[in-house]
Amino acid sequence: MSNYPLSYKLSWLPRFLKPSLGGDANGFAPMAGSTMTPPPKQTVRLAFIGDISAVANRGAPDCDSAIAKLLGSADLVIGNCESPIVDGPSAALGTKLGTHHAMSERFLVEALAAVGIAREKLVLSLANNHVLDQGVAGFDATVAALKRLGIRTIGLAANGPVMPAQVGPLTFGFAAFTLWRNADENLFAGRVSMESDPAHWPRDAVDLLCAVPHWDWEFRHFPRAETRVLAGRLAGQGVGLIAGHHAHVMQPVDRIGRTIVAYGLGDFLGTALARQPWPGRIGGIFVVDVSTDADTRGTVASYRLHPFVRLRTGDHERLVLVEGVKGRMRGKVEGRLRAIFPSPPSQDGVTA
Repeated sequence: MSNYPLSYKLSWLPRFLKPSLGGDANGFAPMAGSTMTPPPKQTVRLAFIGDISAVANRGAPDCDSAIAKLLGSADLVIGNCESPIVDGPSAALGTKLGTHHAMSERFLVEALAAVGIAREKLVLSLANNHVLDQGVAGFDATVAALKRLGIRTIGLAANGPVMPAQVGPLTFGFAAFTLWRNADENLFAGRVSMESDPAHWPRDAVDLLCAVPHWDWEFRHFPRAETRVLAGRLAGQGVGLIAGHHAHVMQPVDRIGRTIVAYGLGDFLGTALARQPWPGRIGGIFVVDVSTDADTRGTVASYRLHPFVRLRTGDHERLVLVEGVKGRMRGKVEGRLRAIFPSPPSQDGVTA
């Protein structure tokens, strides 16, 4: 069985229909900022994206060229694989209703090509609540498919809590974990990382330790107090960068000492129903430049959250940066972003 409290389950549908702006909105950071003066001479660029699913897409998405260019500028892209990769769903009814996720290998390949993400530059987390939606066989098929495609994975219990990734001269350590599961604990145990205690994470020979948590409650724009406490604990144990998933809506950015936190990036490809209410169609691409200079090696030099909107186009979605959205929708999206983030970034990406 799942591990969601009853109050969470009862609030799911109301919050899906109307994502909440309730909660503590104080003390967060702007959408973009520079953390080093002067800036380093050389950097490595990471781009974090939200949840990837085929639930809202029968075909590959259309993608604005500006998004593809942005993702193409990254040395490494990190996201969350929300749907098991299977030839055919074993949980047929649940998959049809959208409560169970599934996507084909062909869909993933075509979607990545459409958005300009090279597979050799991609890291996907499997530490999420839906990863066992198609049973153990579906989990095994997912791991095998990603290996076959040359896509690196994080969040597998068998690989330990931290997976290293070499990017240029830097070694990053990625610790992905989920607080939530949709299946019995014994199915997750030994397969999916649920280790959220950074005291147990190895960090030898890692220039920057990054956490990729599947946390917080869905369809709430501001993280719960418990989530902020966990972020503080991660920062206090040496995690320098945190990019979260699971809320399915945009959440704030935080700076805890030298640690940068993006609490929730929303969905990259729709993980809920095809006709999702508009606040759930806002996602973010979190771009982080990390210094490779000898004296500041592994330090976050700057960050910028790039919001985009998933517009409906027939049987699939079209990804457009906010500045490319037209009409009334743009005004609504910009209003929601103003409610979440304390101030807009200036043109050069440094906080205004």
